[in-house]
Amino acid sequence: MIIVGLSGGIASGKSTVSRILRENRIPLVDLDEIASLVVQKDSPTLKRLAADFGPSILNEDGSLNRGELGRLAFSSKERTRALNRITHSAIRRVLIWRLIRLWLSGAKRVVVDTPLLIEVGLYKWCAEVVIVWWYVTPICVHAC
Repeated sequence: MIIVGLSGGIASGKSTVSRILRENRIPLVDLDEIASLVVQKDSPTLKRLAADFGPSILNEDGSLNRGELGRLAFSSKERTRALNRITHSAIRRVLIWRLIRLWLSGAKRVVVDTPLLIEVGLYKWCAEVVIVWWYVTPICVHAC
């Protein structure tokens, strides 16, 4: 199975490209979607975050208070690394399982949509990388 990495900055048109791929039934794994999934109420990842950052990151109903977590996590490089260590490992586990399921279902190619493809090293998993950026109109550049 060929893994294609899809990345791009904020407001680059990446979501539009993802939507077009989905509309054309191209298997796509969205890491932003997985990131939201792994921090749902009562999830092991949310419990680890609360243990590390404190109970103030939880709303009264036990769900994640994203604003408070962001305030604490981005207060120092050390805290940002702690956030990334906890969340990135959980995201990778879900990603691996989704890729395995797609492979077992016979998918020949899958697109992994992530804003941090390069920064977290996921490009190393990819046979192809597509970077989307905005320059008057959305442009896709394909690199191997």
